[in-house]
Amino acid sequence: MPLYNVPMQLDFLGKIDALIWGDTLTKRGLPGRFAATCLRYLYAVGRDFFSGQLTLRAMSLVYTTLLSIVPLLAFSFSVLKGFGVYQDLEPQLYGFLEPLGEKGDEITAGVMDLVNKVNVRALGGIALLFFIYTAVAMVQKIEESFNYVWYVSRPRSFARRFTEYVFVLLIGPVAMVSAISIMGTLQSDSAVQWLLTNDLVGPLFTTLGKLTPYAIVAGVFTFLYMFMPNTRVNFTSALVGGLAGGFLWATLAAIFAAFIVGSTKNQAIYASFAIPISALIWLYLNWLILLIGSQLAFYYQNPAYLSIGRREPSLSNAMRERLALNIMFLVGREFRDPTGGVTINTLADSLRIPALTLAPVVNGLEQAGLLTLTERERLQPGRESSRIELADVLAVVRVEGETGSHARPKWAGEVENLGAKLDEAALTTVGKQTLASLLDKVE
Repeated sequence: MPLYNVPMQLDFLGKIDALIWGDTLTKRGLPGRFAATCLRYLYAVGRDFFSGQLTLRAMSLVYTTLLSIVPLLAFSFSVLKGFGVYQDLEPQLYGFLEPLGEKGDEITAGVMDLVNKVNVRALGGIALLFFIYTAVAMVQKIEESFNYVWYVSRPRSFARRFTEYVFVLLIGPVAMVSAISIMGTLQSDSAVQWLLTNDLVGPLFTTLGKLTPYAIVAGVFTFLYMFMPNTRVNFTSALVGGLAGGFLWATLAAIFAAFIVGSTKNQAIYASFAIPISALIWLYLNWLILLIGSQLAFYYQNPAYLSIGRREPSLSNAMRERLALNIMFLVGREFRDPTGGVTINTLADSLRIPALTLAPVVNGLEQAGLLTLTERERLQPGRESSRIELADVLAVVRVEGETGSHARPKWAGEVENLGAKLDEAALTTVGKQTLASLLDKVE
């Protein structure tokens, strides 16, 4: 590429950047503000998509799905058998694979036949453990992907993970099938049938009936966006991501179905491999849509990250010092007057700093013995607050955590003396103050 084209491209990119993030559109009233908002979200999600991380994690989820699909379905079927609604899950599996056309019928029949042949009672101890592990690993992998999107550095504890995952595996299939059964029952009601045949409201109810499957997908997406990340997600943000994900899913399903119908050449080229290849592509697209919707929910809840994306905010030494002191202050205050406990996620919400940015400072404070993490993932002072000197807190970010291959740098004499005076000034400022004395000042 000729070098003289580079300034032209930079100028063009600069104009696009100014159009999206400047006030050119926002000054044009409500339509301009709406257009600017849409462009910003599209730009942010597109930037994250082309960075490759979302696609990489979607492919990882496809691999995990292949390992866990049979144990997961077998587990769900066993639960549904106990509730007497076992036969209602097969149509849902077919509905998920409906964009594959006739190939979806074949895959559904094959999976159902394989699941029906699985005899959990006949499995040995090791095989049964692996059976359960692959089912739980599926949910764990989804949580890791959502935590990445939401800048969450700490996963759920093992106890929380086990109980909540089992709850989802037990209740999820029953809730979904029950909702679908209720809607099917309502459609057979005489009053509903009269409304469907009514010339005035009949077309409206027919349209709503056709939109019901997509509403269910959007509802499932919304639930996953609220439940899976190990952080607090607002319902509105999850709903925005769920609606966007449901719309993308419906649109892509129609496009993919049309592609499958017209892909006679693929059948000729790949022969019997065409069915599993099509299923893998559809599975990958579904995971990708789920992650894109989650990314959109994150940006809706944290619009400040629309422009910077996944770039971790750079913190100066002064900022890191204030951050360490503030963390200890908030944890100490909560320990004195407990209300609900402090976690790294509540700290992130309070300080308006991503948990991913807080994690290194929190870990440093833990390693220094100034903080401790309880079994319920609550942060508490590592020792009595009167024995935590503020100088120790500052030392965590000023002295500890250095990396490098050097044993000790050789500073110039003048610089060494100046650095010693700066360290002495910092220690003189805090003196012998403790966390307890700092907390006493605000009471």
